[in-house]
Amino acid sequence: MKVSAGLLIFRKIANQFEFFLVHPGGPFFAKKDVGWWTVPKGEILENEKPIDAAVREFEEETGFKVSGDFEELNPITQKGGKKVFCWAIEFDVNAAEYLSNTFEMEWPPRSGQKKIFPEIDKAGWFKYDEAAKLINEKQISFLEEVLGKYSAS
Repeated sequence: MKVSAGLLIFRKIANQFEFFLVHPGGPFFAKKDVGWWTVPKGEILENEKPIDAAVREFEEETGFKVSGDFEELNPITQKGGKKVFCWAIEFDVNAAEYLSNTFEMEWPPRSGQKKIFPEIDKAGWFKYDEAAKLINEKQISFLEEVLGKYSAS
């Protein structure tokens, strides 16, 4: 089973929660939008603590270094079988300033041509209703858990 770890950062503006989500880069996701956004996440390296992987992956995918008190959320299993561990933290970044790492792949398939793509091609802040539409449906529980834990504070 594939396992990954990520961070869900959120902020409150005028008592409204906003969630930072990213859209995967590369040719497979270019025309996919609703249901394809995600928390910044990635695979856990051998002998790496999941929280350390989450922080590392967030920085690799966005360029932002997040620190503070991370709140572990309940893990989910996506449709493809990947288990995702996630931590929430109230933290603010300028979404327009994200800087994604890149990956190389053969594109178009069987063309012999290698192309470089960003790991994420869009990032943004979204209020719950929009975030719940855009995010991978299995990750909606992360948004709901944050609302439940932090609404009273």
